[in-house]
Amino acid sequence: MALLSVIRRWHFRQHIPIREIERRTGLSRNTIRKYLRADTVEPSFKVPARPSKLDRYAQKLSDWLKIEAGKSRKQRRTAKQIIELALEQSEQPSPLPRKPEQRHTRRCLLRQG
Repeated sequence: MALLSVIRRWHFRQHIPIREIERRTGLSRNTIRKYLRADTVEPSFKVPARPSKLDRYAQKLSDWLKIEAGKSRKQRRTAKQIIELALEQSEQPSPLPRKPEQRHTRRCLLRQG
């Protein structure tokens, strides 16, 4: 990450105070201190493994997209059509309303609740 090398250069080579680095970068002083104390050049983030909502449809969707890629441009389905087809074939009802007037009603209900 280039930002860490810039922070280290400002502090160690140009002797810029941490408060000035804070003003320039928008990072907190504690974060800047942590980066300066660390021996690493880049921070490592641990991303937990989470299942996607599309995992159960992944194989079916990839098969459909391969089929659609072989068709001519005029014969292809749009993304909206593929989503509607997937929702029709799904066991669970769609969480999204399908008609514009239903969307408006749902928005009003969400604001009230």
